[in-house]
Amino acid sequence: MPKMKTSSGAKKRFKVTGAGKILRRHAMRSHNLEKKSSKRRRGFRKMQEVAPSDLKGVRKLLRGG
Repeated sequence: MPKMKTSSGAKKRFKVTGAGKILRRHAMRSHNLEKKSSKRRRGFRKMQEVAPSDLKGVRKLLRGG
């Protein structure tokens, strides 16, 4: 049986840390930035952990299953 392929979209969007946590980029960062405060925009730069409810699905995409 051939190997399962990792989702190409998922491997570009998520990063797995050494401890096994999955990080994602912050939402609301792409447009209409003028009306958002500098403090808020700075916060968008940080990576954020994937929500526990989404972990199962994201892991499935990353492991190719």
